[in-house]
Amino acid sequence: MGKPFALSRMRRFSPGSAPRRRCSAVGAFPYRPKPRRELSRGLCVIYFDVDPPSSETIEMTDAAPWPTELRLHKDRKTLTIAFDNGETFDLSAEYLRVKSPSAEVQGHSPDERKTVAGKKDVAILEVNSIGNYAVRLVFDDMHSTGIYSWDYFLTLGRNRQAYWQDYLDDLAGKGLTR
Repeated sequence: MGKPFALSRMRRFSPGSAPRRRCSAVGAFPYRPKPRRELSRGLCVIYFDVDPPSSETIEMTDAAPWPTELRLHKDRKTLTIAFDNGETFDLSAEYLRVKSPSAEVQGHSPDERKTVAGKKDVAILEVNSIGNYAVRLVFDDMHSTGIYSWDYFLTLGRNRQAYWQDYLDDLAGKGLTR
């Protein structure tokens, strides 16, 4: 069994620096997050207690939920993301891989979108922060060009059943398998 990831270690990284860990902080938020000191049985758990922003910031950002937890499960097959509005989503690595926001998968127009097959057993190797707005996921098939913004995670979570059924229908229509 792997060791729990100690969140207090995340304090060593300054905003904007790229941690050299397989599970990196979602750091460099516009207002300083305070990681809680907790351990988890999962491979990677990052919690953020956010300082309340000024009233000017609230006016600009209150419409978009902000992530409070990003957890890569021990089996590397599920990523859990929780938002400050109470929504929490468990997204499978396969789902995240086939819905990658990369140009390789999505193309540059709807006509160029590809149906990605054969990813049933894909796993997430790394979670790397990209500024204060996203993470880059590295999959074990070496796909790493998708940048998953918080808004995109929210969209994937809220529309999971419909998107997943569309994916399964695309596979069946093209004679492909998961």
